[in-house]
Amino acid sequence: MLSALAYVLVDYVRRMALVGTELAAAQADTIRCKLFKIGAVVATSVRRLAPHLSSGYPFQELFRLVCRRLQELPLPTPPVATVPKRSG
Repeated sequence: MLSALAYVLVDYVRRMALVGTELAAAQADTIRCKLFKIGAVVATSVRRLAPHLSSGYPFQELFRLVCRRLQELPLPTPPVATVPKRSG
């Protein structure tokens, strides 16, 4: 079940953030290895996480582009719950 969720997330990143890049048609495993399986130091503060990428990481610009594109996506609106009317 978790592997299916991971695939859906990678596919979402591919469709929303990798359009027009060298990884636009890449397989899920390739995207995972090149964008997610990276060495980085993650600095945390109260409100944000900041990954500090290795200077030898060859996909730094692509990683930054993907992050920027994902940040620019609109947040989904939650569905509005409707309360059924009582009969009587």
